[in-house]
Amino acid sequence: MESTVTLKTVAQAAGVHISTVSRALRRVAVDHRGASVGDLKLFQLAQDMGYVPNPNAASLTTKKSTAFGVLVPRLTDVVLSAMYDAIEETANRAGYETFVANTHDDPVQQRRRIDLLLGRNVDGLIFGDARLDSANLDDLARRGVKFVLISRRYPGMISATCDDFRGGWLAGEHLARLGHTRVGIVSGPSWASTGIDRLQGCVAALVDAGVDVPDEYIREEGFDPAAGRRGAEALLALPEPPTAIFATNDFSAIGVLGVLREHSLLPGRDIGVVGYNDISICAELTVPLTTIRSPHREIGVRATEMLLAVTHGLPVSSVALSPDLIVRQSTSC
Repeated sequence: MESTVTLKTVAQAAGVHISTVSRALRRVAVDHRGASVGDLKLFQLAQDMGYVPNPNAASLTTKKSTAFGVLVPRLTDVVLSAMYDAIEETANRAGYETFVANTHDDPVQQRRRIDLLLGRNVDGLIFGDARLDSANLDDLARRGVKFVLISRRYPGMISATCDDFRGGWLAGEHLARLGHTRVGIVSGPSWASTGIDRLQGCVAALVDAGVDVPDEYIREEGFDPAAGRRGAEALLALPEPPTAIFATNDFSAIGVLGVLREHSLLPGRDIGVVGYNDISICAELTVPLTTIRSPHREIGVRATEMLLAVTHGLPVSSVALSPDLIVRQSTSC
């Protein structure tokens, strides 16, 4: 069996101290173009000898892993996936690796994944699953763990989000300008800031335009197609159904569209529909979906830059990036 090639093995072959090899490999990993000729020669020698870095050993020695942990409800969500791609790319450029964990929006699972990632000595955490009804983040803050939030906000915590209140306002303003006086809203759960802010923004814009939104026109359901279906069925069953529906997520809006099809209602002609996020499929639907575009990748980049600053002791503050209204046939057929 071949013996494992270690830093010591490479150092002996090069005739230098082990710390010299370690620094050279780190410099090349962080900035290949900025490394010295000597660094590059040691890096090439290590590769030729078959050296493979052992991040676990390094973290045990330094109590740092040059890595970030990322927690999301589900990485299968295309919005969070886009954000994670941006997180990974930005972290890699700074010399950091990333580990992602799914929590399924369960506070107990979140606690377990936090412990798992902290056990790997990650230098910081990015949360895409912040819940307003969980004390996990407060506990981490008391312990001095470095972290930032992405997509969702939480009182007193640093976050990179879309300005969801503004996004909801754009949706409500658009529907009011089209003359809709009965607007139904399919919102997310009350423990997610995204659903709350988008709902409140839409209602505020409608009220400002003189359109009342009774409680029965608001359905707190969720962010997936099944939630959209439940909300649409309930709204269409009202004595006076809405003339337009705002779903606070594109996937729930797709569920709404499915119910309208079953009721032989054409979006944009019989009833207006607005979603939120502008995932790629929105423009390709049979009736293209009007939606609010959120800058997913930019949010991922900003969150990572903020965590890098936090881990280096630099001051940062929360950011809420601007959304855009994308008008398609579901409101203007």
